[in-house]
Amino acid sequence: MKRLTKMMLGGASACLLTIGSHAADLGDPAALEAYIDGIVAPLMKFENSPSGTVAISLDGEVILAKGYGFENLENQVPVDPARTLFRPGSVSKLFTWTAVMQLVEQGELDLDTDVNTYLQSFRIKETFDEPITLRHILTHTPGFEDGGLGYLIIDDPEKTISLREAMQRYQPERVNPPGVQTAYSNYATALAGLIVENVSGLPFNDYVQRNILDPLGMSNSTFAEPLPAHLAERMATSYKVEAGAFDEKPFEIVANFGPAGALSATATDMLRFAQAILNGGELDGVRILRAETVEQMLTRNFTHDERLSGMALGFYESDYNGSRVVGHGGDTQWFHSDLAIDLDKNLAIFASFGGSGGRVPRSAIVGGIYDRYFPRSEEPPVPPDDFNERAARYAGTYAFWRGNFSKIERAFGIANAVQVAPTKDNTLIVAFADGAKQYAEVEKNLFRERNPGISLVAGISPRQIAFQEDDSGVITGFVMDGLAFMSLRKLPFYATPNFNFSLLGLALLVMLGFVLRRYFQRREIAGFDAADRSAIRAAFIASTAHLAVVVLGAVVISTVMDNLINGLPLLFKTWLVLPIIATAATLYLAYKMVVVWKGQLLTTVWARIRYSIVTLAGLFMGWFYSYWNILGFQYL
Repeated sequence: MKRLTKMMLGGASACLLTIGSHAADLGDPAALEAYIDGIVAPLMKFENSPSGTVAISLDGEVILAKGYGFENLENQVPVDPARTLFRPGSVSKLFTWTAVMQLVEQGELDLDTDVNTYLQSFRIKETFDEPITLRHILTHTPGFEDGGLGYLIIDDPEKTISLREAMQRYQPERVNPPGVQTAYSNYATALAGLIVENVSGLPFNDYVQRNILDPLGMSNSTFAEPLPAHLAERMATSYKVEAGAFDEKPFEIVANFGPAGALSATATDMLRFAQAILNGGELDGVRILRAETVEQMLTRNFTHDERLSGMALGFYESDYNGSRVVGHGGDTQWFHSDLAIDLDKNLAIFASFGGSGGRVPRSAIVGGIYDRYFPRSEEPPVPPDDFNERAARYAGTYAFWRGNFSKIERAFGIANAVQVAPTKDNTLIVAFADGAKQYAEVEKNLFRERNPGISLVAGISPRQIAFQEDDSGVITGFVMDGLAFMSLRKLPFYATPNFNFSLLGLALLVMLGFVLRRYFQRREIAGFDAADRSAIRAAFIASTAHLAVVVLGAVVISTVMDNLINGLPLLFKTWLVLPIIATAATLYLAYKMVVVWKGQLLTTVWARIRYSIVTLAGLFMGWFYSYWNILGFQYL
């Protein structure tokens, strides 16, 4: 890959502009551009984002369309919002939902019919009595586990397969009945795209091109991968910062799950789609949807709690300072995008930024605009004096239902948890991946942020959270404002990071201590009788094997990390042999522990206790591998 000197972008500060108490005039393009520049330039610089674009329309007119940085660093080609293509990622899903609703309009599809009705060569597993419908899919409530390691995004076009084959081969397990929990699903979206193919008789990409992109005049947009030659030359190059330089990365191929995220488009093209939605399905005299269908799509169809934002059909709701905004965000490895549509204000905003650090400026644009132009004056909630009497029921460790349960990907989610803990101030502290926020109770099971002026810029920063409880009043999970598509579940103690990492560390220390003791006492041990030496040898082999699993695993994963999403390298697959060996050695060790106690081996009771502790450490490691799907070859 080409390695390029790190590009420095303008801007003097990495912080956002301070917001005044009065709304500014969004109709002043010069002031708007200056404000967006003040957000974008410093964040791109400090987050190492090489390229970006922002486009905004108001009342059907484009009031800002601007590029930042370079679409190609080597040739210093600046980003042009009408020329440079970005990868909107999951914003692509809105086009899939539009295709589905076009066929609903025509009577070819029904939102509440079992999706198996529309499948031709395979069926969705009937894990639960309730069938999955397109309404479940469009509200992210089908109940699938998540997955994608090695097949969702690849970098080799030769590894692409048909949409039908991908949906059959990579069908995930169903972990919830449909309509019960939200869990964002790329698979379900791609399945909807396959249904569009089956019912329309056209390949999905062709259907979208003929029925959405071409009618809307989106001539710089395509789901095709690799890109057609006339568009490929204008695609913003993918980069990652490595060793202080921008390292060029291959064009990401999402074709196996294309309807979930394969779109490439310019910012101005994305605004054309948003304007058509704002116009009730019509743009420049061309209609892609009936007005009543658009209204149906943008009406809330599912929410875990009516006090929070919810899911429309495909579009999800967000609350920005009291304004209802519908749209979708999207992230690939190297691009981060957001499309926001405000029906009441006739406002559309699209932003996309390149590089792994592009997530930060992408997350700052829409919220920054609403803070500047549509601020909300709200007093922070006052915590009830008696909250600490019931705070313990909310405390615990939570994880998103969007996760993997049946494959090795489960192991990569060990640390992906949200901690909830009470404070002495009658509030809850909710610790997210990039920081913590304090929440006060405002209604039963509903909490509002205590300090709304503090924002977790790049990550999850909900204004409100609502806890879920079962019929007996036990808290089982919670949902967050702005994340209507991903609810959380309360974890049992044995699935929490604290439990797993604490015992993992303790087990490794025990086994390391035994190995070192075995080494330094090797001459003394040589004088033991054969039965004692055999027992010690079993413990030494098992301990060494487990230590090798962890040490070599850290080396292997750090070596292949960038390639894991594109496929499982042979080195990683080879490493998976080690947990099998270590677990087999531990089972033999457990047998030897019985022999040691039964035969009164190892001279003293204390020696036998130490031997048992090593055995228990090994048994924990075997459980750890099994629970997190590391034991065996549990992939694909």
